[in-house]
Amino acid sequence: MAKAKTNASNGPTTVDPKEMSKKELDTKRKEISNYYEENIPSLKIQLEYEELLRDIEKTRAERLQAQMFIAQTMAPEPSAEDDTPVPNMPGEMRIDPKTMSGQEAAAQIKRTLKKQD
Repeated sequence: MAKAKTNASNGPTTVDPKEMSKKELDTKRKEISNYYEENIPSLKIQLEYEELLRDIEKTRAERLQAQMFIAQTMAPEPSAEDDTPVPNMPGEMRIDPKTMSGQEAAAQIKRTLKKQD
């Protein structure tokens, strides 16, 4: 709803645009157009800023993807024969972990808490 001008004693009232005169409608349209025209330069600057941010993020993602590709390409492929043993844990297990259940393996690991000062 648009607000129409009224005298000071009555205060502002809302008027249906159908009840406004052609002159009042034209004035209102010009006010709205002027408002948008005044804000277009700042919005263009904001758009340019957002586009630059987008481009920076895209470039970072592409660089990260390229680094990951190079790292995967340069890494040696694990061979099927490679049966590298897992580094020994404190309180080395005496039983082959491949043959025991998870519960038995957990029982083999002795956990101790460190005393804090």
